[in-house]
Amino acid sequence: MDILKFYTLIEYCRNKRTFIQTHNIPDPDAIGSAFGLKKLFKHYGLKSTICYDGELDRISAAKMLDTFGIEMFSNRELKDTMIPSDCIICVDTQKKAGNITDLVGTEIAVIDHHPEVEYSRTHDYLYKDIRKVGACCSIIAGYFKELEIEPSAETATALLHGIKMDTLQFSRGVTATDIEMFGFLHEYADDDSLKSIETSGIIFNDLKTYSAAINNIHVFDYLGISYIPFPCPDSLVSMVADFIMSLKEIEVAVVYNVRPDGLKFSVRSERREVDAGVLVSAALSGLGSGGGHASMAGGKIPSHRLSELGPFREHFINDRFMKMLGISNNRSLRQSLTPTKNINYDFKNL
Repeated sequence: MDILKFYTLIEYCRNKRTFIQTHNIPDPDAIGSAFGLKKLFKHYGLKSTICYDGELDRISAAKMLDTFGIEMFSNRELKDTMIPSDCIICVDTQKKAGNITDLVGTEIAVIDHHPEVEYSRTHDYLYKDIRKVGACCSIIAGYFKELEIEPSAETATALLHGIKMDTLQFSRGVTATDIEMFGFLHEYADDDSLKSIETSGIIFNDLKTYSAAINNIHVFDYLGISYIPFPCPDSLVSMVADFIMSLKEIEVAVVYNVRPDGLKFSVRSERREVDAGVLVSAALSGLGSGGGHASMAGGKIPSHRLSELGPFREHFINDRFMKMLGISNNRSLRQSLTPTKNINYDFKNL
């Protein structure tokens, strides 16, 4: 953390309207990060508004907002009131990262734990903090620690929950910073609230999503690909991808679902040589977009490009991901479970 630049950010926002924007369809890490930053700003006498575009998850996000009294406003609610001189701070995302709407206002800062996009490398932000850690909440928690500000129980618990969710209970993409921040936050967090919010899971109607994913799974060597032929929340697609990864034979999972605006992908990887973000970006190149971390990533193909997939959409997508991993079409689970060595992302074959 660059403390001097952070103080500069505080002073710059003091007499301006400030919006803390998460990625579209914010998850617990995005919500916790935005909430923590809002509380930090409040400590310095600043008002700020948390905003997003898209939809809030009906279970995890809604319960988090209710538990901690978090207020978030959608673009639909704000689009007629925001003006170009409003300050926007991107949290748990970056402008032009593919998962964030460009709202009215000026992006003056970014705080994120995803790989840095080209815009962030070249744009002259007033404040920029992009680090490779398991959760963006860990970065915000570090601010409280370095600035010697004691977080409230609600703030600490929300941040701790965000860290645990984005690292899959410290089993995915976790770093020493995440572990350190767990220890720092645990001293202030409310155990009962944390336990209560972590009991949120799937509802009865979600079982059909799992059923569809199981019925439509194809396993090629260590790669598992499944699709859900109806719309469902992004968070549920991610949960299904984690479920597919629990299979002993699977080291890379790809789950996608059909939505009115196209196809939504969730990708997971436990293989050291397979970067999930690179994989989905390469596989969807020329058709859509994708990216993320080495262990988890997402992507999408917009509806107006779906005709390019041809009449056998499922086979087309399977072939794309297998080609990127160097897995032959005939290497099904029944024929081979021997991992392919030396993964090369074959862009020229697209």
